[in-house]
Amino acid sequence: MAETIWYLKNCPLFTALPDDELRAVERNSLARKFERNSPIYLPIDSAESVFLLVKGRAKICHLTPEGKQSILAFIEPGEIFGELSILAEGKREEHAEAIEPTTVVKISGDTIRGLMERYSRISLGITKLIGIRRKRIERRLKNLLFLSNRERLTHLILELMEQYGEPTKDGIRLRIRLSHQELANVIGSTRETVTVVLGELQSEGLVAVGRRKIVIQDPDGLAKAVGEQSPPPLRSDELLDYMPPKAPERSIGRAFQ
Repeated sequence: MAETIWYLKNCPLFTALPDDELRAVERNSLARKFERNSPIYLPIDSAESVFLLVKGRAKICHLTPEGKQSILAFIEPGEIFGELSILAEGKREEHAEAIEPTTVVKISGDTIRGLMERYSRISLGITKLIGIRRKRIERRLKNLLFLSNRERLTHLILELMEQYGEPTKDGIRLRIRLSHQELANVIGSTRETVTVVLGELQSEGLVAVGRRKIVIQDPDGLAKAVGEQSPPPLRSDELLDYMPPKAPERSIGRAFQ
């Protein structure tokens, strides 16, 4: 499965692995393509594997007791997710869903744990990834408890700018395309409220809004509106600062259930 080896070599965590280790990982990996809005895994699934997103985008979600969706994280190409299975097996508590047509490689938890024991770089990288995601979730929880809808949405736009911002002549465009409902699911609000707040930010010249598109026109003004001195640097984290080259357009072999 040459394609799976290609995907593994272009994951930031695995770039320094020798070829024999990559082949061993490939033997314990399965690949599958998902259509938009398709579940990648569900809360009832066993947490025995880690996933590598190689093409497309995905989101990690949790359903509230009222049946509402809360988005915990967005996953970019080159990132792993479902990593908590490395620490403890059992049933998953969240679910992962493809935002757009997506290709995923599923790697057994035992394989990843073995790599972590043999390679300190991989162990450090996964530990850092877990810490970054936990920090973001804790920040969103604090915002949910103490900030207004406008402040929560502004903080989210700044966070997305840090991860997905791309400088253009019109401002900083978010490469990730999210609906108003998806933005509401992140900040614990409603689609109608998000639409109103985005309209206010646009009328003030802070952002420009299109269909599933946001361009930050005044990053400094947006940051100062929520008490920040300046916007965060674009994609500063080494684990997230990675966009793999175009994947080969061929069959990817076996699919996992």
